[in-house]
Amino acid sequence: MSEFDRWEGRFAAEEYVFGTAPNQFLSQQAKHLVAGAKALSIADGEGRNGVWLAEQGLQVTAQDFSPTAQNKARKLAQTRGVDLTFELSDLTKRRWEPDTYDVVVGIFFQFLSPVDRAAAFMGIRDTLKPDGLLLIEGYGPKQLEYGTGGPKILENLYTEDMLCEAFDGFTDLSVIAYDEEVSEGAGHHGLSALVDVIGRK
Repeated sequence: MSEFDRWEGRFAAEEYVFGTAPNQFLSQQAKHLVAGAKALSIADGEGRNGVWLAEQGLQVTAQDFSPTAQNKARKLAQTRGVDLTFELSDLTKRRWEPDTYDVVVGIFFQFLSPVDRAAAFMGIRDTLKPDGLLLIEGYGPKQLEYGTGGPKILENLYTEDMLCEAFDGFTDLSVIAYDEEVSEGAGHHGLSALVDVIGRK
C-alpha cells in the first residue's frame, strides 16, 4: 500500500483521527503568534492546527496531500467560522517559495524518509522570512517502545542532534526531548516520547 493510500484510508473515518483541538505544544506558543502574520502549516491533515492558527488571527496556508483530510479540514474551518487557504500538494515535491512565511508549523510530519526530510527541512529554512518563527513537534526514538502514535521506523524519528544540525544558525533555537502523556484523538494517545523545536530564522 502506498503512503498516499494509507493516509486516505485513515482519514476516511467519520471521526477526526487526531481530534479537533490543536496540538498541545502548538497551543502553548500562542504568545509568540501575531495576528495578520502569514503561516504555513505543513501536513496539516484534518485541520485541527491550521484552524486554530486561523482562530488566532493568522493568514494560514494548510498543506496536505490527502484530499479526504482536506475535505474534513474545510468542514472544521466552516464550523469554527474561519478562512484558510488549502494547498493540496506532495511535501516531497513541493516548491518552497523563499522568504514567504512569518511562521512555519510542522506537527508530527514523520512519514518522510531521511532524504526527503532533509529536503523538507531545507525548504522550511528557505520559505521562512528573516526572523520568522519555526515550530515543530515530533516523536523521538523511544516512541517505538511506547507505540502510542507515529511512525514505526526508527530512521523517521527525531533526535535533538538531528534537529539542532538541521536548523543551525537559527536564533533562540530550543530543541527539547521529553516524555509526556498525549491525548489527541485515537491517533495519538498515551505516554509519548516528544521532541519540540522553537526557533527564529
